[in-house]
Amino acid sequence: FVESDDDEELLFNIPFTGSVKLKGVIVMGEDDGTHPAEMRLFRNIPHMSFDDAAREPDQTFSLNRDPAGELEYPTKIARFSNVYHLSIHFPKNFGAETTKIFYIGLKGEWTEAHRHEVTICNYEASANPADHKLEQITPQTHFIS
Repeated sequence: FVESDDDEELLFNIPFTGSVKLKGVIVMGEDDGTHPAEMRLFRNIPHMSFDDAAREPDQTFSLNRDPAGELEYPTKIARFSNVYHLSIHFPKNFGAETTKIFYIGLKGEWTEAHRHEVTICNYEASANPADHKLEQITPQTHFIS
């Protein structure tokens, strides 16, 4: 299990190797006050910290005690259809000093990420004549006599 240190808050950062359409979350804890009471989901915020958790989450859930992992919390699929990084914040529990979590299950569909390499391009607003040298054309004159 994972247990919080000093207070009841826990934060999980989960990077994915592809794009995920997240459909549901399962959270398992003990049947006592250490079970998390609230879950806040944030999508696509890499390296999220507790300071960043003060922002508005993409979705919030009020959790019930679930020691068997039978409850699935459905996400808003429109908001979680292209997730490459998921942050899960548990701000409070059912009254204990620390929070314990035994299992977090994620339900969804994974697809391979299409990541393009960086392309370095130089564009010219106007042509520089020094870059485009042409052979000198010697004008020929024809005399008619």
